[in-house]
Amino acid sequence: MKLPTVIILMFNILSACSQIPHEVTYITGCFVNGTTEIQFEFDAEEILYVDFSKPELVYTVPAIIDPDPSQLLADLSVYENALKNKKLCLDFTALAKAEEKNPPEKRDPPESILYTEEEVQLGVENKLLCFVNHFYPPYIKVSWTKNGGPVSEGVSLSRYFPNSDGTFHQFSILMFTPSEGDTYNCTVEHSALESPQTSIWEPDVSDHSLVPDIYCGVGVTLGLLMFTAAVLLSVFDCQGSE
Repeated sequence: MKLPTVIILMFNILSACSQIPHEVTYITGCFVNGTTEIQFEFDAEEILYVDFSKPELVYTVPAIIDPDPSQLLADLSVYENALKNKKLCLDFTALAKAEEKNPPEKRDPPESILYTEEEVQLGVENKLLCFVNHFYPPYIKVSWTKNGGPVSEGVSLSRYFPNSDGTFHQFSILMFTPSEGDTYNCTVEHSALESPQTSIWEPDVSDHSLVPDIYCGVGVTLGLLMFTAAVLLSVFDCQGSE
């Protein structure tokens, strides 16, 4: 079987008589058995090939052709260049053969999500987890930023954990205290990604869980006031009836 290791060099020449452009193609082809074929074509017709066993150039056109191909190519060191290109082509063939037996290692890009461990309350320390899953090979780089600046303090990274499908997952944890307006980024780098993958987290101030505890106190106070008012009204009613 012929491997797709073919070097093709093309250049144009002009006929000295007619000034009509012609195309000369130089082809080097390699086979897995180690043999190499090199030939010249003139307007898609073979005009010579290299016989490495003799060694010599074999012209396949009649000598009466004008211009004579042997004279036309005399200054191009055809055979010497053929030897160099033979070695180059065989090197490419050996590389292609090795890749067939040892295909590149499969790569699966990671998926990542960002979430907190506990219910979020402004001003209360929490853990922000960056969960990275379904990646292979088992190596990732995780980095954190807060409001665009790098963060390293309070950051930890778990070991790799295998999945049933042969991929891996891993956690990176950031200890933080959420404040309104802060933005946290978890960026993952992996060989299967064309560019780093970034997940973004920021506190949702519309979430009732982020409402300060004072609201709870206000609710209790209002309840007590309403209860007191109801008691007083009942007392006054009783006195009025007497």
